[in-house]
This record gives sequence, structure tokens and C-alpha cells, in this order.
Amino acid sequence: MAAEAGITVRTLRFYRERKLLPAPRREGRIAWYNEHHLARLRTIGALLDRGHTLGGIAELLTAFENGRDVGELLGLENAIGATWSDETPVRLTPEALADYFADHVTAENLAAALDLGYLTVDGDELVHVSRRLLDASSMLVDRGIPLAAVLAAARAVRTHTDALAELFTSLVRTHVLTDVLARAAAGEPPGAEETAEIAATVERLRPLAKGVVDAELSMAMDRRIRAELDAWLKELPGQHGG
Repeated sequence: MAAEAGITVRTLRFYRERKLLPAPRREGRIAWYNEHHLARLRTIGALLDRGHTLGGIAELLTAFENGRDVGELLGLENAIGATWSDETPVRLTPEALADYFADHVTAENLAAALDLGYLTVDGDELVHVSRRLLDASSMLVDRGIPLAAVLAAARAVRTHTDALAELFTSLVRTHVLTDVLARAAAGEPPGAEETAEIAATVERLRPLAKGVVDAELSMAMDRRIRAELDAWLKELPGQHGG
């Protein structure tokens, strides 16, 4: 259960001791957890990410302790927890991966791809998280960029995109959900109409966020390429004059 929720066993035990998590079903010395426990752990993580303290979360859980998951009672889990990405995973044999990257498939590059989360192992196969990222990486390698450099750039991109995601989620947290979460912590969950409005706001933000990032990246690439071309032209013979 701890591994599935992305926390440590020690943290899981701590949540149980703080009464944040219902006790598992016992059969002798075996403790059985279920999807309700997992949903509760994910909700606790989401509320922590939004700035709630464990004490505030405990109060919220106590207020709604009637057998239903707090995420359901808040009415926000589906609205803000649905995945934004529409990536298509790709299953690959080691041979198929070599077809994409030839002799770039080294132990070091595999380790880097696994660490990034681009690749996971499933039995005798590998699963790449995204068809688009796989094709883009392969194309860059075909153009002469070493896979190691592509993966290093991917790690840098991940850092910047995480910062962008934090910016957009902060906008929602600060301007859309602050009052709702504060009232929910006080035992006043949002009504159906308010929940629907929040869901619609978050849903509209999805294409807006992607559009803003795409537009800004496109303009940044234009500026960068123009600067590179200008610098290159100045290096040409006979171009130092004005």
C-alpha cells in the first residue's frame, strides 16, 4: 500500500497513528488494505500539496468521518485530479528499442531513461511513457545528437515544465480553490453547483495552459534562432563592418 501510494511504510504508520487513515481489515497477523485506503492516502497527499497541515487534514477527515472518502465529499477529485496528458505508451522489446537508437542503447542511457520515468520494465518488455517523446528523441538522435545529450536536455526540460505546472496550479489554488478548501476544512463541503463551476474552470485551464506554453516557447525559439543566426552572420568574413 505504501509503495502504491508513493510514500514510505513509516509515513503510512504515522498516518494510521494520527487517525488519518482507517485501520486495515485484520486476518490474524495480516493487514488488508483496499482502494478506499489508497484513495484516502492520495487525497491526503493532494491536500498536503495544496498547503494544508496534517492537523487541518485530520480535522477535515474527522468532520466527514462517515465512511465516505474525503475526496468524494469535497467533490473535487474528478475535477482537479484527472490526467492532463494524453500520451500513448509504447511497448518495446530490447530489439525494438535498439531499432530506434542503435548503439546509443547503453547501460548508462537506459539507467537515465529509467530514472526520468521515460522507460519502465514490464516482464521481458520495456514501456516508453510517450509515443511523442519516443519519436522526438529518436529524431534528435538521427540528426546527430547523442542520446545522452538528449536525456540530459530532457531532465532540464522536466525541471522547467515542473516549474510551469507549479505556476498554473498555484493560480488555481490561490484564486479558485482557496475559499473552497478553507470552508471544507471547517466542515462545509462545496455544493453541487459550486463543484460544477470549479470543474468547468479547471477544464478550461487545460487548453489555456498548453496554449500559453506553446505560444511562449514558439516565440522564444524564434528569438533564440534569430540571435544565433545574427551571431553566426557576424562571424562570416566581410561582416564585421556595419
